[in-house]
Amino acid sequence: MSSEEGKLFMGGLNFNTNEQALEDHLSSFGPISEVVVVKDRETQRSRGFGFITFSNPEYASDTMRAMNGESLDGRQICVDHVGKSARGTRGGAFGAHGRGRSYSIGYGCGYGRSRDYGGRNQGGYDRYSGGNYRDNYDN
Repeated sequence: MSSEEGKLFMGGLNFNTNEQALEDHLSSFGPISEVVVVKDRETQRSRGFGFITFSNPEYASDTMRAMNGESLDGRQICVDHVGKSARGTRGGAFGAHGRGRSYSIGYGCGYGRSRDYGGRNQGGYDRYSGGNYRDNYDN
């Protein structure tokens, strides 16, 4: 069994929810092998999402069914298996780190990254040029 099979993405977490609180709340579903709340590198504040790995994939599935859309520490959370993407793909032509021009890495629940380095984008902020994607093109 791969540890990825029992790994869940937890989105929409309260910024004050830490690893211990998450483990305390979810340990009733089964034994947990790892809990990670993702933090900002500079400020060390929670980014509002994390990952929890159960020792058995069935515990993870039970947790996802029971907790997705429920309230935890005053916030509605989103729970999904890691590797599922809202776009239905993971990786691009050559994967996220290959020589392809685009990639999509999804965590489910609408979270994740999608990036097109070679063509026109539909809109949004372009951190590389400091403006909107549409500002970079005449159309």
